[in-house]
Amino acid sequence: MISYIVRRLGLLVPTLFIITILVFLLIRIIPGNIIDMMVAEHIYTSREAKEQGADEIRRMLGLDVPIYEQYGRWVWNILRGDFGKSLWSTTKVVDDLRNRLPVSIELGLMALIIGQAVAFPIGIYSAIRQDTVWDYVGRSASIAFLSVPGFWLGTMVMVYPSIWWNWSPPVQYIPLTVDPIGNLQQFIIPALIMGLSGSGTSMRMTRTMMLEVLRQDYIRTAWSKGMKERLVVTRHALKNALIPVVTIIGMGIPVLVGGTVIMEQIFALPGMGRLMIESLTQRDYIMLSGVNLFIAAFVLLNNLVVDILYGYLDPRIRYR
Repeated sequence: MISYIVRRLGLLVPTLFIITILVFLLIRIIPGNIIDMMVAEHIYTSREAKEQGADEIRRMLGLDVPIYEQYGRWVWNILRGDFGKSLWSTTKVVDDLRNRLPVSIELGLMALIIGQAVAFPIGIYSAIRQDTVWDYVGRSASIAFLSVPGFWLGTMVMVYPSIWWNWSPPVQYIPLTVDPIGNLQQFIIPALIMGLSGSGTSMRMTRTMMLEVLRQDYIRTAWSKGMKERLVVTRHALKNALIPVVTIIGMGIPVLVGGTVIMEQIFALPGMGRLMIESLTQRDYIMLSGVNLFIAAFVLLNNLVVDILYGYLDPRIRYR
């Protein structure tokens, strides 16, 4: 297992290298650039003065050299632990990441916990009580959670309560260390929307795998011995049914990260997603590259953790 983890970590290096190239180049293909935006903030008396101002800004930002040289400087700084500074505010990318990351982690973690707390019990119960009324209710709920877009529901929550009841969720960020209750009240609605939207897939997969496992011979043997239903489900069936479910959850975590971009924008939460949108709008190449690189590294490590969990859930799986 240790050698496998070391090899996988070694493979992260070339993968991240390719990602840095893609991120660095694709950002600069987006129409519009930061030079034009900065020039537009100044008033120039002539076309020549405007061109001189653009050249000066380009030199000041280090964008006057070929793109391969810009990329080389950026990667070299990252290897030294320096992700650079924002082209607008000159604040360090690492400082912004440090400030924004706890918000996204809290929102994503709450959404994940809520989603699986809903998906697991309903999926398991639907499998145990197959083709009963409660099974149909659970399956209908999973379809509903899959069908309703989270961004649409979040927009409705922001708009209609303010019209009908003169109430809207708080939009001023409340740090957890300042007011835990206020922070929870602010995060619970977007986390609930994200969690329910992501629970449908896990719910259906849990039900499907539980039905498959419950038909196995060793489960029939446990039933025939008179073992209680709770023990059969929790001790014998559940663990073997969780491997595909873990895969679905692992695949859903990057989607969850993407979902925070929308929810943070709708509910005015100063997290990583909102930082990405702001950087993209301002064409802040350095900040946007740093955020994307961090998210890419997170997704790759997440995939590694999921693979390691396979070996824990199924002793037959061995990594060499």
